Amino acid sequence: MKRILLSRTDSIGDVVLTLPMAGVLKQCLPGTEIFFLGSSYTKPVVEACRHVDRFVDWDSIKTLPWRKRVDAFRALRTDVILHVFMVMDIAMLADSAGIPVRIGTTHRLFTWFFCNTLVWLSRKSSDLHEAQLNLRLLKPLGIDLSLSREEIPSFYGLKDGGPGIKETTPPPVSRSRLILHPKSRGSAREWGLENFSRLIGSLPADRYDLYVTGTSAEGALMKDFLESQKDRITDMTGKLNLSEFMNFIRGCDGLVAASTGPLHLAAAFGKAAIGLYAPMRPIHPARWGPLGEKATYIVLDKTCNDCRKTLDCHCMKEIRPEEVAEQIRRLV
Repeated sequence: MKRILLSRTDSIGDVVLTLPMAGVLKQCLPGTEIFFLGSSYTKPVVEACRHVDRFVDWDSIKTLPWRKRVDAFRALRTDVILHVFMVMDIAMLADSAGIPVRIGTTHRLFTWFFCNTLVWLSRKSSDLHEAQLNLRLLKPLGIDLSLSREEIPSFYGLKDGGPGIKETTPPPVSRSRLILHPKSRGSAREWGLENFSRLIGSLPADRYDLYVTGTSAEGALMKDFLESQKDRITDMTGKLNLSEFMNFIRGCDGLVAASTGPLHLAAAFGKAAIGLYAPMRPIHPARWGPLGEKATYIVLDKTCNDCRKTLDCHCMKEIRPEEVAEQIRRLV
């Protein structure tokens, strides 16, 4: 097996938690080339991983006519494809392109037709972390490695970035840089702007420089909040592309967010990553919590299914800002 293709075409956080697979493959199969099939907007994350030799842009391939898509897959000359995130079109293409070993899970009907190596894996009912579940897919390659949550971060392989913060004057050494990322682009239950306001009020101005990040659209949604906190925060919404944002995180000391890509990036960079979670399967922190040297999470000690059909989660909003502030003081 000279070349292995990891297929994960979903969001940033999912991609970050897939990168340790590349690290484990490089360690266990020296000399193997690792390709990563992903969505174009996650390219900077994948290319920051020293264990990945080439990024393959799924968004460019999927627009081609079917025959050219097959040719594009065949041109990769991969020996193995690992369907970490199952997509039927990708499974069909890998089969049509004649990739010799096509590894998928048993829980989708189409994998029985297009994958020739199946792994029984029930993600929803498992107590394992997402990154640990991903590693289970390596078993057909002779890699049966059970890594703890504490061991996985050493396999991220993220390279050093650029100079970090360019847009602001570095604060005095006596102050720490802390990112607040209130929104999630609809991917997670959110803590609420009122709670972030109370958190800001509890953090001493002489100890923390605070930055609020998000997309331009999220900045527009937070307009009143940003205006009300303009004396305490620096508004970075809509000012950074993903590569710049990654360097921005590298240049800061910590980040507070719900279960989002930026939270997992901060954890992977070894920053203080404080995640806020709902106590509900399968989105609970045991499955999706940040993994890193200074990563932690806060979740209510209860079982709650009230918001299963809505993103407005009272269990999230009941997390006390004082508890978050205490974690910041402990880690940052």
